[in-house]
Amino acid sequence: MQLKRKLIWIGLGVVSLLLRWIGSFQPAWIEQFYSRSLFIPIRAIYDIVFGWLPFPFIYVFVILMVIWLFKTIIKIRDYSPKWPQRLLYSGLSLTAFLGALIFAFMFLWGFNYGRIPMETQLGIEPTPLNKDQIWEALQEETEEIIAIREQIPGAEKEALDSRNHPPRLERKLRNHLKTWLKQHDFPAMSNARAHKIYPKGIFMRFSSSGLYFPFTGQGQVDAGLHPLQWPYVMTHEMGHAYGFGDEGTCNFLAYVACANSDDPAIAYMGRLAYWRTLATSYLRYEREVYQAFRSTLPAGMQADLNAINENLRAYPDIMPKMRYAAYDAYLKAQGIKEGMLNYSRVMMLVQAWKARRAEN
Repeated sequence: MQLKRKLIWIGLGVVSLLLRWIGSFQPAWIEQFYSRSLFIPIRAIYDIVFGWLPFPFIYVFVILMVIWLFKTIIKIRDYSPKWPQRLLYSGLSLTAFLGALIFAFMFLWGFNYGRIPMETQLGIEPTPLNKDQIWEALQEETEEIIAIREQIPGAEKEALDSRNHPPRLERKLRNHLKTWLKQHDFPAMSNARAHKIYPKGIFMRFSSSGLYFPFTGQGQVDAGLHPLQWPYVMTHEMGHAYGFGDEGTCNFLAYVACANSDDPAIAYMGRLAYWRTLATSYLRYEREVYQAFRSTLPAGMQADLNAINENLRAYPDIMPKMRYAAYDAYLKAQGIKEGMLNYSRVMMLVQAWKARRAEN
């Protein structure tokens, strides 16, 4: 009976990978039959089971996995006094576990990686930006966010913090994102969550700021992040929860959702995150020019940037090269050819989106 159950899980894992491979050639099938069909009730079930919780269920999930691992080790130890049989049993158990994990990942969310790209559905054509285009975009974004910051009540020369957030920040961000998605014919019926997770720095020490966990349907945001970064990162993770796997797409969703907010603090903080992406990209071309430009920014904006950078330095990376290589390989395995560079794809999406709006 145990052997049969293990073989079933292995088979389901293989079948799900096969379906994902077939779907890579037909993204319209994934869009129609999964992202806009099967995934919708899955998302609704997440809301019923986990949506009401005031904490991320990933804590409980990890505990359950540790208990399962402990029990499995005991079973392997008691299975047979002979090492060959133990090794065979443990190998079969591990393969079955991986099969179950792959199947659950794909069924609960992973097939979304193969859906029709956001730009295709929006009718925009993102193209790589050269140095001059990045500089032009940085100038434009700077002028606009300076004006937005001036509208924030009580915003002066000091760095902004959580006191500048509106009440019920998560709900407000979710509503902005759902509104934008519905306006552009994307399903967004559920109430995605983005919890802060502890200990502080748990993601930041691996050059990350958050995580969408498909086994609970919740987004997690590192509690160590500076409050100026919360709106963008929280919205990014909720973008994953609504069925978008591409990192550049979720950065784009965070940008447009925050930028369209009627709250100037959310609009400023969201667009400041995008501004930092532009600035980092331009810095690679012209470090001295950028530094001279940064020194001309208003004192309040400089204080915000300094506060973010100082906070990031409090959580130095652990094995950055290993983390980069591992996640780069993961993204490429999901069909995102550029791997980690996908995060900066937001620049192409935003500029293509702005260009189309300018034409209309």
